[in-house]
Amino acid sequence: MNANTNFRMPARRFTATAAAIVLAAGPVVLAGAGSAHASTDHGRAGAVVLRTGLDVSLLNKAVNVPLAVSLNEVRAPGSAERTALTARLDGVDGGQPFSVLRADVASAKATVTASGAEASTNLTHARIHVPGLPLLSLIEVGQVTSKATCEAGRKPVASATLLGGVTVLGKKVTLTVGGPTEVKVPGVGEVRIDFSKTRTTSRTAAASALELRVSVNPLKLNVADVEGTLTLGSVSCESPAAAPVSAPVSAPASVSAPDIKPQGAPAESGLAETGGTSTTPFAVGGAVVLLAAGGAAVALGRRHRS
Repeated sequence: MNANTNFRMPARRFTATAAAIVLAAGPVVLAGAGSAHASTDHGRAGAVVLRTGLDVSLLNKAVNVPLAVSLNEVRAPGSAERTALTARLDGVDGGQPFSVLRADVASAKATVTASGAEASTNLTHARIHVPGLPLLSLIEVGQVTSKATCEAGRKPVASATLLGGVTVLGKKVTLTVGGPTEVKVPGVGEVRIDFSKTRTTSRTAAASALELRVSVNPLKLNVADVEGTLTLGSVSCESPAAAPVSAPVSAPASVSAPDIKPQGAPAESGLAETGGTSTTPFAVGGAVVLLAAGGAAVALGRRHRS
């Protein structure tokens, strides 16, 4: 009697332990399935009202002085609004500061969120000067705006608009989107203007309201030559990257069990027919372990009695 009791207690403990292991393994495998990784790339955006890249040559090109300045250049998150820009170049206007741009409104904004990125500029009643032309504006504009929008899951969009008149080297001109506009003034120089240049890809967008290619050679103004580029209303953005979702983790291969079917069961029964859920494989596995444990307990009991 005592011997049988001593045998049954370890057998019961073994059976309970085996069942606990099977039931605990199920949630662990399910917890690892279908996990997702969040992306930290929230996109990018940038804007600048004016950017210059000019080479100023003095004394018959004996001295070269670069003029590389910008007004209200920001990157997300940020905003800026200054309505004037001055610069100082040795040998120009006696080394005194000269005005590069003056405007009633000059603003740049850039924002980035988890859902998208956006950049915009606004320039109103602006006059731009280059070294050596203190009284004559290189260009005067009524209003130019630019905007780039990159929303997650949507095609990026970029645009630029022009309102009011445009005057280049004292001449009124009409700008078109289809091609560049060239303005030549004898004894002063020439300017080539591209209006509303936009570029888009699957995730990026960029626009420039005005791009000027300048070649100015004013006579007897202490400046021999001014060449280079000016850009008004430049914006760009990049949409947030989509968060990658990892592939579901498959359950480890289970040990093959005997093909045991209840009497009268159909040859093939799906989960929908039997009312099974995602934990059904674990319940079946637990039953197999319990069955094996019971068989082992009976065999040990018989051997002990013999």
